[in-house]
Amino acid sequence: MIAPGPGVAFTSAADGDLRADIAARRRVGDTLGIGASWATVSQVHGSRVVVVDAPGTHGEADGLVTTTVGLVLAVFTADCAGVVVHGDGGVGVAHAGWRGLVGGVVEALLETMRREGIQPRRAAIGPAIGPCCYEVGPDVAARFGGFEARTRDGRRSVDLRGAVAARLREGGVGEVEVVGPCTFDGPDTYSHRRRGDTARMAAIGWRAA
Repeated sequence: MIAPGPGVAFTSAADGDLRADIAARRRVGDTLGIGASWATVSQVHGSRVVVVDAPGTHGEADGLVTTTVGLVLAVFTADCAGVVVHGDGGVGVAHAGWRGLVGGVVEALLETMRREGIQPRRAAIGPAIGPCCYEVGPDVAARFGGFEARTRDGRRSVDLRGAVAARLREGGVGEVEVVGPCTFDGPDTYSHRRRGDTARMAAIGWRAA
């Protein structure tokens, strides 16, 4: 588990499948002191962001925002980037794969936070597939102007987390931190591209008391 600051954590494969295993969620919640009743969404690789004030699954979306003290927000990842943004008066989380990023999920998260009276201040981007390993087609690469890259063996790639960080900074977030390894390459990560299964890590954010 990686906890780069107050009110934010990213799990690893060692913590278990946080999407499907409730016992694993309880262990993580106990470790962080936040319990296991979290607000989540049914992720669809889109840009919809919901405002929540209670635990549970809040429909199809890829981002959540809350001003409720102590409410835990979580998205689940296994190559896409989990993003946690804190600001004055609240917190937001987002699931950002290439489709969601191109569709504007980062911008939607920041806009929703501001609409709720939260000024985004700092963000953390968790483990995600890196440019070293993220082979993509020319149609995807063309959508990532300035963030095209090459894999270790010279194939076309993009820097997903670099693009997410740029969108956050362009959106006015002053402090942006990228933490954790490439999920495809990491020794303790779930990677859908590498494994082909449904196990997921979690990006978790909450507004501390």
